Amino acid sequence: MQARPVNGLRRIVVFLCIGLAVQTCVLLPEHAGGAAPAGAVSTPTGLAINEAFVDVAARAKAAVVNISATFRPVARGGPFGDPYSRRFFGEEFERGVPPPEQGQGSGVIVSPDGYIVTNNHVVQDATEVQVLLADKRMFRAKVIGTDARTDIAVIKIDATNLPTLPWGDSSRLRVGEVVLAVGNPFGLNETVTMGIISAVGRANVGIVDYEDFIQTDAAINPGNSGGALVNLKGELIGINTAIFSPTGGFMGIGFAIPSNMAKSVMTSLLEHGRVIRGWMGLGVQELTPDLARAFGLAESAKGALVSDVLEDGPAGKAKLQRGDVIVTYDGTPVKDATHLRMLVAETKPGTTVALSVLRGNRTQTITVTVAEMPAEPVARAGPEGERMEHPLEGVAVDEVPPTMRGRSGRKETGVLVVDVEPGSPADRSGLRPGDIIREIDRKPIKTLRDFERVSNELAPGKRILLLVKRDGATVFLSIVP
Repeated sequence: MQARPVNGLRRIVVFLCIGLAVQTCVLLPEHAGGAAPAGAVSTPTGLAINEAFVDVAARAKAAVVNISATFRPVARGGPFGDPYSRRFFGEEFERGVPPPEQGQGSGVIVSPDGYIVTNNHVVQDATEVQVLLADKRMFRAKVIGTDARTDIAVIKIDATNLPTLPWGDSSRLRVGEVVLAVGNPFGLNETVTMGIISAVGRANVGIVDYEDFIQTDAAINPGNSGGALVNLKGELIGINTAIFSPTGGFMGIGFAIPSNMAKSVMTSLLEHGRVIRGWMGLGVQELTPDLARAFGLAESAKGALVSDVLEDGPAGKAKLQRGDVIVTYDGTPVKDATHLRMLVAETKPGTTVALSVLRGNRTQTITVTVAEMPAEPVARAGPEGERMEHPLEGVAVDEVPPTMRGRSGRKETGVLVVDVEPGSPADRSGLRPGDIIREIDRKPIKTLRDFERVSNELAPGKRILLLVKRDGATVFLSIVP
């Protein structure tokens, strides 16, 4: 089963409920031996390298699991049914209730007592999660927490003394390093493949909100998502996630979430039940050469262009303005808008940072105290450990653009729905991109802040009522988790 691609790579980035593999090995020069001709490897050295690969692969295979997820079926069919459907597929199909969907992926055991890291898209919306260990034992898993913004999830099984993989430091990775990928492509358990790191710090791919991917030349196949990317020390340095491909097949470009990011997200989910991120209350965009010229800057100028500032947010209180260009963040040069968002998100709330800002032709230093990012709708565990859906899970909204005006000529009020995840409660209830949400449970929604405040007060598993403007008319929608 594949999750849908997003943003600019809608046709070419393939999420896998089921992840990465890597191919191609290059024997590094230091293994070749000083006296041997260029490219030659002596037999003893070759055997030692071979044994090292075998040892790392054995340890990694023991700590990688096969994840099977069951998903609630999406209703289909009209209100009056179809006699042909009933004849050939039974009454359940005729009533628009297909059988449950199944998906497979991989996960990595990171603690002896059963905590497992995987991809969010492997278990998101699953009604049941089963984990198969390398020793063939099967367990039912509980979803502890998920983070769609990084595509990381933590699940747990009731077991002890499990084999684990130690965390590696992904900040020390170098392009050209040999890595192994371990997972379950096409249900072929304990598959190990090999390749190199093609790039690090890859962003603007359009897969998730916070991107800092490790790029590999992995031969990625369905079944590997959530699996391990390990170095030759046997350390976990990445969680395999997605591929770049127009067809869904191997094109030599794969992506893994760095271990440092995955570990940080996991720790936050375990300690706080959510991911705590820094927030400044501003919108930023790429500083293109054309925009740089428009603001009187050199075309080669680097940084993040401030496009919006919330007056009562940290940036607004610090007097940042639209049109400012943030050049450095607490001493770190800002590459682009995505880089700045990552830097802010990784900052501990309450930290005061110094920003170097271009305003006109002058450079200013502005200090901002980073706050905690406002909570967003999340899926939580119910009292019995069963996953309860938030009624607005899978809905992405944004400010209504000034160009959207009502019949009176005034700007539309509310928030604009920009994305609705297929199969989510909102999707099943008929909400769609382009709708403008005016009310939630009869409470007026005029701004993004209104939406965040009201949506975060909603209880998981409870029905809500939306007032939506669509095609010039207002309609009510009942969202049923």
